[in-house]
Amino acid sequence: MFNKLKRKSKKVAWDSEKLPRHIAIVLDGNGRWATKRALPRTAGHAAGAETFRKVATYCKNIGIEFLTVYAFSTENWKRPPDEVSKIMELLEKYLHEALEKMERDRVKMKFIGDISVLSPKLKALIAETEEVSKRFDGVQVNICLNYGSRDEILRAVDTYAKSLLRFSEYSDNINQGIISTQPSLTEESFSNLLYTANIPDPDLVIRPSGEYRLSNFLLWQSAYSEFYFTDVLWPDFNEKELDQAILTYQKRDRRFGGI
Repeated sequence: MFNKLKRKSKKVAWDSEKLPRHIAIVLDGNGRWATKRALPRTAGHAAGAETFRKVATYCKNIGIEFLTVYAFSTENWKRPPDEVSKIMELLEKYLHEALEKMERDRVKMKFIGDISVLSPKLKALIAETEEVSKRFDGVQVNICLNYGSRDEILRAVDTYAKSLLRFSEYSDNINQGIISTQPSLTEESFSNLLYTANIPDPDLVIRPSGEYRLSNFLLWQSAYSEFYFTDVLWPDFNEKELDQAILTYQKRDRRFGGI
């Protein structure tokens, strides 16, 4: 069965039975989009936020189960304070609008990253959004905010190390107790210590804006993901671009290390 879509008079056909279960996207190119138009960089972030809204809705409509977007990294704090402030304002505005429309749109939302450093108002909005989301089934949109994959991995290792220390308190011999009784760390158990616990690894990672790197995004989770790169800047990314990424993904032979 093929689902044939028409975008600007050009047909893009992908197999509706072979859709990626989880798509991850680096939201890159907002600043360059604005600069090319002699606009402030903050205008690019506003345009990018609207693109995110459209892409998330499209993913829901075609049956994607999980969409993860890299919205703000642990390194993005290095940007000018006014730009960071504007990004946080846009996020706050988006969450207010999302809460008003969640009953209608029925999109689940989850935030991934260290939100402890955010403002109390923004943290409260995030908590409310996630709580309301629990009532819905369907697409789950994961927003990576103050997220960095290296930081995520270090936190997981730290959590495991602390669990070993807690266990050792009940052992007569610390080393002997840990070695003989403490379960070995496996890929599955380590994955459960990450922010993305209980979320399947992304099948398809999309990087717009002409860059060919992950930029500290889902390093553990994307070990066997398929990658799609495009020169299109994120604010110009649309349904047609996503269709092309899906079609390219479906042409790949995913062997996961086998033959």
